[in-house]
Amino acid sequence: MRIKFSIISTIAIILLSSSAGLSQTVTTSLFDTTNSGKDVMVYTMTNANGLQAKVIQYGGTLISLEVPDRDGILANIVKGYNNVSSYVSNPWTGNIIGRYANRIANAKFTLDGVEYILTKNSGAHQLHGGSTFGFNNVIWNGYPYQSDTEAGVKLTHMSLDGEEGYPGNLTCTVTYALTNDNELRIVYKATTDESTVVNFTNHSYFNLAGYNNGNILSHEVMINANWYTYAGSDKIPTGQINSVVGSAGLDFRTSKIISNNMNYLPRGETQYDHNFVLNLVPDSIFLAASAYDPSSGRVMDCYTDQPGLQFYTSDNSAFCLETQHFPDSPNKPHFPSTVLRPGEVFESTTIYQFSTK
Repeated sequence: MRIKFSIISTIAIILLSSSAGLSQTVTTSLFDTTNSGKDVMVYTMTNANGLQAKVIQYGGTLISLEVPDRDGILANIVKGYNNVSSYVSNPWTGNIIGRYANRIANAKFTLDGVEYILTKNSGAHQLHGGSTFGFNNVIWNGYPYQSDTEAGVKLTHMSLDGEEGYPGNLTCTVTYALTNDNELRIVYKATTDESTVVNFTNHSYFNLAGYNNGNILSHEVMINANWYTYAGSDKIPTGQINSVVGSAGLDFRTSKIISNNMNYLPRGETQYDHNFVLNLVPDSIFLAASAYDPSSGRVMDCYTDQPGLQFYTSDNSAFCLETQHFPDSPNKPHFPSTVLRPGEVFESTTIYQFSTK
């Protein structure tokens, strides 16, 4: 049975649950302490139906997400760890990614005639906003809250001018909320005091069978995209936008088993790490992708207001659906702009909706 999706600017997670008489709560407790002695808190959000999500300050990371299978049995479907050191050793696991998600070629870009040199952390390039000050390494300020309809946490961070080479002081807010409509909402916002580039995402690894319960090769995936950004072996887009038609390995316009489609990937690739140009519906949140695990019956529909989706299958034990702008957009004038100027507000919403069949 599928649960009808109610459209709001949220990340929605739909739970089939008969738990009654509960109220939504958010609790705060100590998760771990860093090597430098800083406490990292975990925020546990539970809604009136019993759905639960946990977020920690370090990296603004979603460390667990419990979703029912077709028999109503809950399981955590995202990759997570139980200590900070594991997140330090395994960056980009469930974290908030910024200032710029994905890759910037040669770790530099020009804006308004000024060239900005970024730190390199992926060969000659920058990946996911750099290392030291990448948002996955930040201990975000956390402000838990409850209302009559939801429990959540508001995370804030000031990214200073010059960190990882980016211009401008960037004021960032990311809000996670679990509602009594069984929606997990993540909203990103940012403002700047100097023109800069911005591209946020969440880098959760999903396995709908339950994390650590086999690989995801039997999952079925649909991606609502007629085009993709062609990239070289270094994953940097050439600027060419190709049709998925005739490229069987990248044609997910109808749902396909991951392993079957993977057999057609170019250059002998053994996993997905590709940016799809979504069939954008301007000024709205639209269906970007859907995934289904036949063994558990879990379905995940992904909605976004962003133009791109990076489909990444890691070591094939999990997959990412990273909603974002295109890689290397600051160096590709014909790609959708990622420029944020003073007086403007960057705002982005992504929705993961869960059901079973």
